[in-house]
Amino acid sequence: MSGAPIHAAADRGYAVGAQTYVAGRPGYPPETAAWLRETIGLGPGRRVLELGAGTGKFLPCLLATDADVTALEPVPAMRAELARLNPGVTAIEGAAEHIPLDSGSLDAVVCAQSFHWFANAAALAEIRRVLRPGGVLGLIWNVRDERIGWVAALGRIIAPHQGDAPRYYAGEWRRLFPAEGFEQLPERHARNDHVGSAEQVILDRTLSVSFIAALPPDERARVADQVRAFVAATPELAGRDPVAFPYETAMYAWRKLG
Repeated sequence: MSGAPIHAAADRGYAVGAQTYVAGRPGYPPETAAWLRETIGLGPGRRVLELGAGTGKFLPCLLATDADVTALEPVPAMRAELARLNPGVTAIEGAAEHIPLDSGSLDAVVCAQSFHWFANAAALAEIRRVLRPGGVLGLIWNVRDERIGWVAALGRIIAPHQGDAPRYYAGEWRRLFPAEGFEQLPERHARNDHVGSAEQVILDRTLSVSFIAALPPDERARVADQVRAFVAATPELAGRDPVAFPYETAMYAWRKLG
């Protein structure tokens, strides 16, 4: 596989934490279906690539459109989990900077929770290459709602371990836009609560963060202890089952000009 190397936090973290990623990450709200149909233009006879598909958390949303879906994931452990959980989906190796598909062969490229990892000019040029004229690039993230006090406090436990790992929150990915050859389409936002036990939606979610999963085992265990202590000391969380972890789902799209 050619293309830019995978960031160390993603390479190590997602290799170790593939199964935690499946358990700890939220799904997507009902508004996502309308975005995929109306803005991205998916439906029967349309061909879409999910770029940086991870374990396939977003694939059910794509498959529900009845489009022809291909998933590209560079981390072998994540790709193996994707294939195990989604045996009917074509899962390919590659990178955002080197997509092994023909020019102009896709109606859409969708990046769910991934674009910040490869937000560079080479990747955007490659996405433009594989899209047909009028094809759409869609970016979607589930973003922790840090307007809620306890969510912001949890973020302060996570942040010191970030290092140079790219994140949606930093906004560096936005510097690529506006982009030559693309026109922006309306963006959408929707509330999305991840409901489950605190162990699943708070602890597993924290341990699935790439740079947390990439920590040495003793440091990762200390973070887990911090999170358990945080849950026990937070009135909105302590002793509650289930709990709701609030997210905002942010959806962005650009159409390739003809």
